Formats: sequence, structure tokens, C-alpha cells
Amino acid sequence: MSNLYLAVIGVGGVGQAFLSQVANLPSTLRPSLIFVSRSTKQLYNSSYSAVNASDLQSSSSKLLSLSELSSYLSSAPGKTILVDNTSSQDVADSYPSFLSAGVSIVTPNKKAFSSNLKLWNDIFSAVDSSNGKALIYHESSVGAGLPVISTLKDLIATGDQVTRIEGVFSGTMSFLFNSFAPADGSGKGKWSEIVAQAKDAGYTEPDPRDDLNGMDVARKLTILARLAGLKVQAPDTFPVQSLIPEALASAKDSSEFMQRLPEFDGEMEAYKDQAAKQGKVVRYVGSVDVAAEKVKVGLEFVDQGSPIASLKGSDNLMCFYTKRYVANPLVIQGAGAGGEVTAMGVTADLIKALERLR
Repeated sequence: MSNLYLAVIGVGGVGQAFLSQVANLPSTLRPSLIFVSRSTKQLYNSSYSAVNASDLQSSSSKLLSLSELSSYLSSAPGKTILVDNTSSQDVADSYPSFLSAGVSIVTPNKKAFSSNLKLWNDIFSAVDSSNGKALIYHESSVGAGLPVISTLKDLIATGDQVTRIEGVFSGTMSFLFNSFAPADGSGKGKWSEIVAQAKDAGYTEPDPRDDLNGMDVARKLTILARLAGLKVQAPDTFPVQSLIPEALASAKDSSEFMQRLPEFDGEMEAYKDQAAKQGKVVRYVGSVDVAAEKVKVGLEFVDQGSPIASLKGSDNLMCFYTKRYVANPLVIQGAGAGGEVTAMGVTADLIKALERLR
């Protein structure tokens, strides 16, 4: 694929897994890697010849700004795909410029598709005006490697009408509530203990408040709602229930937050007991009511035996209710986080882009 070129920003956990997966693609499918970047290092050359990602650390290449990178990639002697494995808002904001320059984008970066609605519109306007020269794929911005976005797009493209989307969109929240309030009633640990276990096991961000504030779920719901046709302005424009006790919102760091969290175990225990009295279990659920144009994220009491209540471990679960799937929704379930599965979604998107650009 000598006329197809690949540029990669971000070589952390997802980025490393992605590069490894790309290296194992058949040579007939693998594009030429011409640019690799991390926060303080870049590797490329003026001749657009292939580079080896392992040489990045010792690279002395001049650092290009995002606008300079756009010019560099758009001048390559072939078609270029930029893979953004970061969560950078600055990189996301530059997508319209890259796309307008004919550079395709593959990314798991949620911020590009869940920030203000203008950025969303600018991104897809740039794609439309490129007449097929620039593509964008972002399957892994929701559900890691799970086929969530592609399934939703297929439902809509084939004439189905999506009425409701709901599910558990966070591997962290899934683990917390499946451990704290399992459907079989076996959960005995206190909420703060479960959060500490999740943090120690790497299921939460270094500061668990970044998960417990619900904004990660809100961003995913924003993306799905927009794909379903709702003009959601931003993830902070609909109800999002934070699980951070108000008194701990200003804790100076993660250590202080975790140290004081046991003071508030009673609040979560009350939710658990209230759900049990109704024969239900408490879960952290995101939902999009397309007909009512309402999006919300927060605690809900769900029936035991339902798909959401029956989740195990840190799995995600998304239910699509449509005119075709009325009583029994189309359900997608599986690991919704992790470097390897997220990278798999990115690599699969890369393959789709390569096939269309060939």
C-alpha cells in the first residue's frame, strides 16, 4: 500500500497496543508509517519514507505544530490517515483543519465528538465537503472495541427508527455496582471499600473522582444521542448525577478523597436498600429517549433478571430499542475499556478507512 500513509499521535497504552496490532497486519494491507508523536517527541522525515516507532525516544525531529503537521501530511505523495490515540482537546479541535486538507482521521478521542455541537458540525461538514477524500472513524469513542457506533449507524442507514438507547456505559461503574449490589444479593462490602478495590485493581482513573463524576458516561451518551439525531449542545446540558459527595468535591487530592469517602457510605447503602425493598438492584445507567429528546445519566433501580442487572465484572452493556427491536432490544455487551480492546476498535476502523481509500 505504497500510496497510503499513516501518522500516529499518542503512543501510551492504547497507542502501543495499536502499533503492535498494525505491525501484525498483512503487508498488503499495512500502510507506511511516516509520523509518530508523543507529548515531547516526534519522528518523521522530509522524504516521507517509513519510520520505526521504536526510534521515537531518540528522535531529534523538529516539533511540528498541529497546523504544520496538517501541511506535512497533506503534502505526502499519497493519501494519509491520522490516528489520534490521545484524549487531547487541542488535537480534537484541529480535526476540521486536517479533514479539510484531505487527511483522514481514525480515533478513540471522545472529546472530538462530545464537546460543543459546533465542533461536531465542523468535523462532519469537512468530511462531506471533501467528496470522499477525507474520512473519519471513531468506533472506539464509545465502548472501546464493541460495535456500538457502527451498529447504531447501520440501524439508521437501513431505515430503522431508534426510539431509546440505554445501558451501562462505564467499565468502572459496572465493576463498582456489580460488586456493591450484585443481583444475587451477595454484596457485603461497603461502598468506600469497593471503590478502593477498584482503584487498586486499576479499574478507576488515578483520581476516582474522574469516574464518579459521571462525565465519561455523559460524553458517550452525547455521541450516541447526536448520532440518533438529537442536537445535544454539550455533555453538561442534561442531567448527570455525580457520585462524588458534595462535601468531597473540593478534596485537595485523591488521597484525601479516599480517606474521607467512608464517611458517606450510608448514602450509597440507602440506595441499595431502597432498591432491594422494591425487588430491584441499583445501577448507574445512561439513557437517551429519542422521541422525548431527553438524555440523562444517573442511578436507577432496575429489575432483577434484566440485562443491565445481570451484568458481571466490568462489562459494558448497550440496549437499542427501535421500531424493529421493540420489546426485546438489540443488546451489545462486553469489555468496554482496556488498551487492547480499545486498540482493536481503532485498528478495525483503520482497516475500513484503508479499504475505502484504496
